[in-house]
Amino acid sequence: MDMTLWVIVGLAVIGFLIVWATYNSLVRLNERVNEAWSDITVQLKRRADLIPNLIETVKGYATHEKQVFENVTAARAATVSGAALSSPKAAAKAEGDLQATMKSLFAVAEAYPTLQANQNFLALQSELTSTEDKVMAARRFYNAGVQELNIKIKQFPNTLFVRGLGFKEREFFEVADIAAIQEPPQVKF
Repeated sequence: MDMTLWVIVGLAVIGFLIVWATYNSLVRLNERVNEAWSDITVQLKRRADLIPNLIETVKGYATHEKQVFENVTAARAATVSGAALSSPKAAAKAEGDLQATMKSLFAVAEAYPTLQANQNFLALQSELTSTEDKVMAARRFYNAGVQELNIKIKQFPNTLFVRGLGFKEREFFEVADIAAIQEPPQVKF
């Protein structure tokens, strides 16, 4: 065989190996991001499941705060709706809205000293704080995975062919109103 043919075959094999390795690593990263997104939705669902119990506990003490309860209930429903979980941007908007309404619920709770001493309320508040920490951790894990995937897609020579293989950059989970979620809801007794 001619030396030129060996060089062409060698380059083709090297090119194939590069595409193969890149494709497999992108599949792995993409699945890691999917898993992280799933973790976020699980934690958001867990929090949403705690909120009705918290509302019922507060309702027993503050029956005239109907609008606050309705707003929290609506925001809670929005965080676990299909629309909110369809993309990080939609989830972030629902997240910010929920945080704002939860602050109003806790403000109502502050006005009732007997509620503040209620063991059920305290346990629910503790669970909610723990869940908020888990949501933040899941969001950090998701964003780290997205960053790694996006970097891999943008790197040269990957950027020349990975979009043709069906990979695209993913959206970060960034909250529009960062002040609304910088700290988990807190009740000061």
